[in-house]
Amino acid sequence: MTQTLAIANQKGGVGKTTTCVNLAASLVSNGRRVLLVDMDPQGNATVGSGLERSQIEATNYELLMAEASADAVRYQGLNGGFDLLPANGDLTAAEVALMGGDAGEGREKRLQTALAQVRDDYDHILIDCPPALNILTINAFVAADRVLIPIQCEYYALEGLSALLNTIERVQQTVNPDLAIEGLVRTMFDGRNNLANQVGAQLLAHFPGQVYRTQIPRNVRLAEAPSHGLAVLQYDRSSRGAVAYLALASELLRRQHNGAKAAGEKA
Repeated sequence: MTQTLAIANQKGGVGKTTTCVNLAASLVSNGRRVLLVDMDPQGNATVGSGLERSQIEATNYELLMAEASADAVRYQGLNGGFDLLPANGDLTAAEVALMGGDAGEGREKRLQTALAQVRDDYDHILIDCPPALNILTINAFVAADRVLIPIQCEYYALEGLSALLNTIERVQQTVNPDLAIEGLVRTMFDGRNNLANQVGAQLLAHFPGQVYRTQIPRNVRLAEAPSHGLAVLQYDRSSRGAVAYLALASELLRRQHNGAKAAGEKA
């Protein structure tokens, strides 16, 4: 059964795209079939996956505007071993169009409808959301089963998190009642920093059972890999960043397995 995971945080610079690309590659390393969907007009996940902007013929703009199918837009077998539905600045025009009065009903379901064609081709679909709670993010939440939240352990982390959780709740109440929070991942974590440890403790206290044990460290190799169009697994598999994302993928798969097992026992 395919799991569709939106990776979201309206605060920029928290390692959201880094998590999306490297989690995708790590899941592939575990033998999973993975599709990465870039819903950020900055297109960082697209470039970080090894796709040159000059190579892109169609993007998620055409997908959301129903001008092309997911099969026509996707690029298969990129450097990390996953497939990609790419994005670039054109996606901003899609956001404007979907917010306009001519978009009609169902504007928040455009991505869900497009992904239905290819959903069964994959074990996991990861959606890289923009750093904003806009119509593109809402499309991701409607298409997703669960939301994974990368969060940097700093002063404003908990404050920004409340707005994201409120948006998720509104989506649950209106268009996607099955949407759930997969968990929170502490990124750019430095255990030598007292503030990071304090915020991490607050997260554990406020969200018991939802904070991943795996912590993603600050790591030079993680920062360097996107400039080479590579996931850190391909760039430096022995680095602390690569080891951390492999651990995150294993923890995600273990949670998924335990959740499916528990659901089967209840049935």
